[in-house]
Amino acid sequence: MSNRLLRVNELMQREISAYLRKRYTSESVAITITGVDVTGDLREAKVFYAVAGDEAEAERKGKWLRGKLREIREMVAKSVVMRHVPLLTFVHDSSAPRALRIEQLLEEIDRKEPKP
Repeated sequence: MSNRLLRVNELMQREISAYLRKRYTSESVAITITGVDVTGDLREAKVFYAVAGDEAEAERKGKWLRGKLREIREMVAKSVVMRHVPLLTFVHDSSAPRALRIEQLLEEIDRKEPKP
């Protein structure tokens, strides 16, 4: 991945996160934008989000984000200077809870092994 594409990904992640925190304080408190993956031609972007809560809460927040899609895309068009504003798709990032569970299991194994 090129440096330019990495910068675009990071910029879009930062802008979307800041917009949600500023505009929708109470609704977005449980949502974290974990990353953005823009295609090489800058036409489409996957916006990954994590939610504090269970799967039902993640689905509700995902539905809420998809409802705000047009507004978020318009904000990106105004705040990020690009020739084409990518079509956004919100994708639930379930890797955070999985990573936490793996870390807990590793700590548990570490505690059970005798120290030399």
